[in-house]
Amino acid sequence: MKKYLLLFCLMAIVQLGFAATMPSIDHKVASDSVVVEFGKSGRIVIIVESKEDFEKLKLMNINQIIRELDLEEDEESGETTIVEIKKKDGSSKQVVKVTEDGAETEVYIGNMRLLVDETGENTKVRFEPGLKRRSDPPFRTYFNLDLGVNNYLEDGKFPTSDKPYAVKGWGSWNVGINWMAAQRISKGFYWDFGLGFQFYNFKFENRDFQAIRGDESIDFIQRNDVDGFKSKISASYITAMTMLELDFGKMNDNGRRGVRIAAGPYAGYRLGGQSKYVYRELGGSGRSKDKQDTGLYLQNFRYGIRGELGIGRVKFFTTYDLNELFQEGKGPALNPITFGIVF
Repeated sequence: MKKYLLLFCLMAIVQLGFAATMPSIDHKVASDSVVVEFGKSGRIVIIVESKEDFEKLKLMNINQIIRELDLEEDEESGETTIVEIKKKDGSSKQVVKVTEDGAETEVYIGNMRLLVDETGENTKVRFEPGLKRRSDPPFRTYFNLDLGVNNYLEDGKFPTSDKPYAVKGWGSWNVGINWMAAQRISKGFYWDFGLGFQFYNFKFENRDFQAIRGDESIDFIQRNDVDGFKSKISASYITAMTMLELDFGKMNDNGRRGVRIAAGPYAGYRLGGQSKYVYRELGGSGRSKDKQDTGLYLQNFRYGIRGELGIGRVKFFTTYDLNELFQEGKGPALNPITFGIVF
C-alpha cells in the first residue's frame, strides 16, 4: 500500500514538474479521455482511441492499472519502481524511478533527485533540483595514451639473463598515442576501433652486447673494447585495432564507471627501427653512440591480440604479437609482449 500511495504522489509531482514543458490546454480534456483526480492537484489522464478500448477500460480496476506499470522487486537491494513513457516509435523514456532500500528511499523525477532518509530519529528529506545525469552517447571519439613496459617470449618463456638479448624491464618502454571511436551496440556493450602510433623500446639487460646488422641475420656482439652504458633495439609502428568492450557498471545501472573488459585484434606496419649502443672508451671520459637505422631484419608487419581491464578511473592493457619480432631465420624467435596503463 505504501508503494501505491508513493506512486500516486510521484505521478502528481511529475504532473507539476513537467507542466512547464507542456502546451497550455486551459484545463480542458479531450472527449476521448478519462480523468482521475486525487488529492488537491493530482491527476491521471487516460486517453482511449476507440470505443473498444473504452469498453476494455471499464473492465479494469485501479489495482490492475498499477500492475501494468511492471513493478520490479530486488530481494537484496530493496524494491524498485520505474514509470516510463512509451513513444510511438516503440522506445521508452524513464520519467520516475523509485528505489526503496530499508529506511532510505531515493526518487529520480526527470533530472531531479529526492532522497528520504529515515535511518535516524528524525526523517531527513533532501531535494536536488536540476541534477544532471551523464548520458551514454551511441557514438563517440576520443584520444588516449598507452604507457607500458616491453618484453618478449621465446618458446613461451622470457629469455634468461645469460642470453645477450634478454630485456631489462625498467627502460624498455612502450609509448602509444591512439585515436579511438566507440560505437554502442547495446546497453553496456561497445565496439571500439581506431588508429595509433606505437614506439617500442627493448633495452638489453647485458649492456656489453651490441645488436648489429650482419650479412645474413642480426648479430649480438660482445664489446670488450669499450665500457658500455646502454644497448637497445627500438621500432615504431602505425597500428589499427578493434575491440569488443563490456562495461558491467552501465549494464547494471551502477553508474558511469564500472568494471570494464575489452579484447580484440590489431595489426601494424613498421615505420622505422634501429639499434643504439652508448659507451665510453676504456680509461676515457665522455660518452659515444653507435646507431644503425637499417631495420635490423625486423618484421615489416606485426599483428596480435590486445586486452584491456578498467576498474573505476584506471585502465590497464596488454598486447601480444602473434608473429615474431624478427624476420624468419634472421634473428631469435621472439614474440613481443607489453603490459601497461591507459591514460
